[in-house]
Amino acid sequence: MRYDFATIQDEQSYASIPEGRYQVRVVEVRPGLARDGSVRWGMRLEVAQGDLAGRVACFDSLTWSDRGVLRVKLVLEALGFDVSGTIEIEPDQLIGRLAQAEVVRETWEDENGIRQTRNTVPYRGWSALDGDDEPAQPFEPGPRETPF
Repeated sequence: MRYDFATIQDEQSYASIPEGRYQVRVVEVRPGLARDGSVRWGMRLEVAQGDLAGRVACFDSLTWSDRGVLRVKLVLEALGFDVSGTIEIEPDQLIGRLAQAEVVRETWEDENGIRQTRNTVPYRGWSALDGDDEPAQPFEPGPRETPF
């Protein structure tokens, strides 16, 4: 077999669902720090209903910096928190919360020249559930049944 691999670009894809608008559930929140030292909460989102229910939609994060706090407010409001004044909140209070999220693909090249593709939620890609949305099944943590 003879094959010219010069035209094949190395790519790693972590996109597990197609782009689109989904009802998502926050299933994990990992507190940490951003590069600038600000508190950062990394969230794993799963599709909450439909044929892709239970699949990882994407990972997103909330960065509690002066620059990032507007997006934190938008996301928390979409998740059903009252952000009209002072709020006292811990990362685990996000777990099980539902919202609508626009999932898009983001592709970049890493330091080794390998293309990376991941799903992400754009800055203003979050919104509260509509009154017409059917409630998803309650969140029950446990072993995952999907292969990734």
